[in-house]
Amino acid sequence: MSKIVLILLWLAIVVVGSMVIWYYPANRIPPAPDTLELRTARYFQSLHNQPDRLQAFLKSMPKGADLHTHLSGAVYAETFVSWAAQARMCVDPTTFVVSKKCRGKTPVRFSKDLSKNDPVFYRKLIDAWSTRNWEQSGKTGHDQFFVTFGRWGELTARSGEMLAEVRSRAAEGNVSYLEIMLTPDGGESKKLGDCPKWQEDFSLMRQKLLKAGLVAKVVAAGKKNLDQAEQKANEVLRCGQAQPDKGCEVETRYIFQVGRTNAPGQVFAQMLGAFEFASHDTRVVALNLVQPEDNPTAMKDFTLHMRMLDYLHSIYSRVHITLHAGELAARLVPPEALLFHIRESVQTGHAERIGHGVDVMQETNAEQLLQEMAARNVMVEICLTSNDVILEVRGDKHPLRQYLAAGVPVALATDDEGVARSEITREYLKAVEDHNLGYLEFKRMARTSLQYAFIDGESLWKDFRTPELTSACSTDRLESNTVSAQCQQFLNDNKKAALQWRLEKNLVAFEQQHQ
Repeated sequence: MSKIVLILLWLAIVVVGSMVIWYYPANRIPPAPDTLELRTARYFQSLHNQPDRLQAFLKSMPKGADLHTHLSGAVYAETFVSWAAQARMCVDPTTFVVSKKCRGKTPVRFSKDLSKNDPVFYRKLIDAWSTRNWEQSGKTGHDQFFVTFGRWGELTARSGEMLAEVRSRAAEGNVSYLEIMLTPDGGESKKLGDCPKWQEDFSLMRQKLLKAGLVAKVVAAGKKNLDQAEQKANEVLRCGQAQPDKGCEVETRYIFQVGRTNAPGQVFAQMLGAFEFASHDTRVVALNLVQPEDNPTAMKDFTLHMRMLDYLHSIYSRVHITLHAGELAARLVPPEALLFHIRESVQTGHAERIGHGVDVMQETNAEQLLQEMAARNVMVEICLTSNDVILEVRGDKHPLRQYLAAGVPVALATDDEGVARSEITREYLKAVEDHNLGYLEFKRMARTSLQYAFIDGESLWKDFRTPELTSACSTDRLESNTVSAQCQQFLNDNKKAALQWRLEKNLVAFEQQHQ
């Protein structure tokens, strides 16, 4: 080849290269492939100034799981009022405490027409039994939230009907899986914790409790209570009958809650009961510590509780742990109380998921903690409405963006949707309004919720970060109406993967409708 030809070829390369650089400068990238996902994301972006259509979009979006919801707090006050009327109970008009015993300061007897006969009192009652209009209660959102539970506590015996309401509302919000916090043994383990004198010898305490029959009592009571609750819920939802409620399709598991404000012996006994029950009944998949984290007893015993978990985890390593941690704000506790709760929950308490995690940026070496959580794949259950009402942490003050930037897995959850007057779609809407999240981030969160769910079975994803489908389904296309025999067998054998497959199919159908 002559020198002239080489020179001309070189000049041509330079010219073409210059044109490419001019057309795609450093701040401009070539357009991405026009996929269903990206078209849906653009459509979602176009709705930001159309609140009604944005709400409808988010409601119809498949959301995967709600992994952080308390059974009693998920029931709306209106439901409790109707149950109180059915039972002809009374309520003290001063304290708003409901009771079967109609005595005290001129108790107001419920009637089925209370909302019509005395609408003013009815509105006051709904406010008192929830955080609706909490700004007018004379209390902080924190105090109004926690005081409500003592007002309608006698009504929470109807666990089956409560479960039906939660499942039905989840289905309306296109949630396919729930992990619900409750006390399945009805407090049997807590009672047993009163018997042996407390000693910080965890092995000895465990032996004494087991010798006292803790396993038999907790498992028997828990199994009976869950069986009855699920049977009643299925009756209410008309599962297996004509025109069943959509809540019948919501897969449900339970988290054994342990009261962190109790005496050490009671806390240890409840923890032991939770680990043992979860080892005997697959419906209970984990345990969690509940009640206000800023309570003086909970604050004083926090490290002790983590050490209890560390010991019990060494024996029951297959039982999952998710912990309320960092549900704190500077105005609630001294500065030193904000320095270590999340870290200790992860490092000592073996938490695989963290509930709330609001004060993470105030912990010692916060950036390093975020990196550790990302490396360990510790997921954070984000409850925006709850954090707003209880802690007055919202918008830029909330660490959601910090978690996302650090690569920490997160998913939205409802916490106590009845008390907080919310539901899963409103949590998504609040994430748009307060954090300007987009469709791709929501889709990632929905997938994350099932990836980190404690339900049994292997994941659909070989590499969730990609995501790359597991080898059994690697040749299958989510857009197709058929499933290979190998993939179908894998889905039959793994409940988690089956739920993830269902989510992916629903997301494809959703994106085909919204582009």
